[in-house]
Parts: sequence; structure tokens; C-alpha cells
Amino acid sequence: MDPSTEKTGPRRIIKLLKKEYPDATCSLNHTSPLELLIATILSAQCTDERVNLVTADLFRKYRTADDYTGAQASELEQDIRSTGFFRNKAKAIQGACRLLSAEHGGRVPQTMPELLRLPGVARKTANVVLGNAYGIASGVVVDTHVARLSGRLGLSAQKSPEKIEQDLAKLIPKKDWIVFPHLLIAHGRKICKARTPLCAECVLEPLCPSSLLRNKVGSRQLKK
Repeated sequence: MDPSTEKTGPRRIIKLLKKEYPDATCSLNHTSPLELLIATILSAQCTDERVNLVTADLFRKYRTADDYTGAQASELEQDIRSTGFFRNKAKAIQGACRLLSAEHGGRVPQTMPELLRLPGVARKTANVVLGNAYGIASGVVVDTHVARLSGRLGLSAQKSPEKIEQDLAKLIPKKDWIVFPHLLIAHGRKICKARTPLCAECVLEPLCPSSLLRNKVGSRQLKK
């Protein structure tokens, strides 16, 4: 990002997106930190819509960490099968819940180091839980939408989620760390799509260095 826009650019982006998506929030349905932890593990390589369909029944069947650890692995696998990679996810869920029961009284901890010790939990999942279950701004969630839009908007040239998060944490005011990913995700789904970004309809277009409207090839593509 141009040094002259380093401070104003991100703030302007946030202001515009907040106006465009005033209700942007976590799209994974949950009523507790444990439910959000499970839903986030299930969301790997799976749409939030599919996860919400699965957890509608899952969360009625399994209500505590002990419920998950006490289940037959094969049964839990079938319960989450449609989310994909169900064997690995079931193993991660039971491993995480086993540690929750053994060391945290079945409760989901509220610190990054403790969460990262749980099987199946990396920084993205930990940030989701801390930010959306506890309101703790420990970092910036970087999923595929956030990574894509951060690159297109010139907020980060990095490729790895960890390095993108580091760049965003320097540019985004900490008070917006939790909401910022929700804003980018909402915008990524509606406008800044992976294959065909709708630049002509984008409120960020005047600020975007990747706008297709600024080159002839992009303009021709949008007219097709």
C-alpha cells in the first residue's frame, strides 16, 4: 500500500464497508463458545451454510465436551459426514473436547496459547472463537475471502494467512479487528468474488488498486 494511504486507506475501507454491511457478523450459528469451536472446526474446506445445516442437529445431540468424547467415533463421523474430511474433523473434535474436559472443566479457554493446544485449532479458529464468543481482539481472522480481498485492496502482498494477519494487524485499528473479517467476507461473497469481481458495483472501487475498470481488458470482461 502507498505510504500516503497507509493510515487513511484502511480506515476509509472500514467506514465504507460498515455502511454497506451494517449487520455483518459471524455467519456460523452458535449459542456458546463450545458450539462456535465445533462449528469453526467443521468449516474447514466447507461452506458456512452447510456447517449450519449440520450443526442444527449436531448441537441438539451433543451439548457438552463430554458428549463428544463419549460418542463412538464412527457415529460422530456420520453426524458430520457432509462437511467433508469428516474422519479428521471427528478426530480433532474429540481430541479437543477431551483436552477441554481434562484441563478446563469442559469450558473453552479464553487465551490464544490455551486454544492453540487443542487438536484441530490453529490461529484462524482461535481468533474466531476469541473474537466472536468472548469479544477478545487477539488477532485478525484470515480465511479465503479475507486473504483474497486483502491482496486485491493492497493491504497485504503476503500469501500465508499468518503473514497476512501480521500485515492487517498493523493497518487495522485494534477496535475493528473482530468486525473487519466479517466485513470482507460479506463483501467477498456479494461483490468481490473470486472469479468475477463486480467492480462496477463495488463501493471500494475508487480505492482499489486491482479494479478491473482501470484497464481495458478488465472493462471488456465486465461487459461480457
